[in-house]
Amino acid sequence: MVFTATQNHAPHDLPAAISALKQERKAVILAHYYQDEAVQDIADFIGDSLELSRKAAATDAEVIVFCGVHFMAETAKILSPAKTVLLPDLEAGCSLADACPAEAFAAFRAEHPDHIAVSYINCSAAVKALSDLICTSSNAVDLVKQLPADRPILFAPDQNLGRWVQRQSGRQLTLWPGSCIVHETFSEQALLQLKLEHPEAEVLAHPECQQHLLDLADFIGSTSALLRRAEASSAASFIVLTEPGILHQMRLKVPGKSFYEVPGADGCSCNACPYMRLNTLEKVWQCLDLMQPEIVMDEALRLKALAPIEKMLAMSR
Repeated sequence: MVFTATQNHAPHDLPAAISALKQERKAVILAHYYQDEAVQDIADFIGDSLELSRKAAATDAEVIVFCGVHFMAETAKILSPAKTVLLPDLEAGCSLADACPAEAFAAFRAEHPDHIAVSYINCSAAVKALSDLICTSSNAVDLVKQLPADRPILFAPDQNLGRWVQRQSGRQLTLWPGSCIVHETFSEQALLQLKLEHPEAEVLAHPECQQHLLDLADFIGSTSALLRRAEASSAASFIVLTEPGILHQMRLKVPGKSFYEVPGADGCSCNACPYMRLNTLEKVWQCLDLMQPEIVMDEALRLKALAPIEKMLAMSR
């Protein structure tokens, strides 16, 4: 559902109007690192999806506006059932989540009944409910290392992250064949050209990237980890292999350093997530004005999806 009309026309000063509505609604605005710069700039919290959901749960806000994609807003609702959770554009989906339908994942599990099912948080609530453990790109390796050595493991839905976890943990994983359209599009040729042009630059990569790109990276980590690395590293310039929205925060944190995004194949800008970019300032204002689209979840499903998230939190160090 995409709203194209409202009772009121969008105000000229959208940030001010959003701020006023936010106070009126007792709302908190969350923005993922991959959002457009203008959306990041009006957010109360900016971060990775789970980090944002946990921060929202800890606030006294009655309304959560999640500027991200659908599974992230679902996660916020799972952790904050008493709060109203709004997603500015319901069409803001995720290629990873879409590539792993719950029915197909249930069949996959049935084919491997003795396996522990570990699912990346980038999946639907229905897939979370079918999983034994949820992970993020930050804690996946550590969590997999903690699992019983005599139990085989399924890993879904990102096969690139799964292969990286497999190498880092030393555990053999049965992988669901999914991938992120953004991290699949980076051009190796463009990366090599950037390395030639900026030989002093450190290459930062998200583990959702394909192996041949990770082999060229100096540092691999979650989006938050890449941001911390940019701050802590002695390098003055970086080539960044992840959705370019994070570059806004990198430039704000360390304005004296240079950051280069890697284009997609044929020089396209398809490394910008088309789903993330569906959220705009006008849609943020509109969802607060209309108090919709709202994320509504069946309580039985929420509780089933909550269990593997709580297990993750208990196992995280």
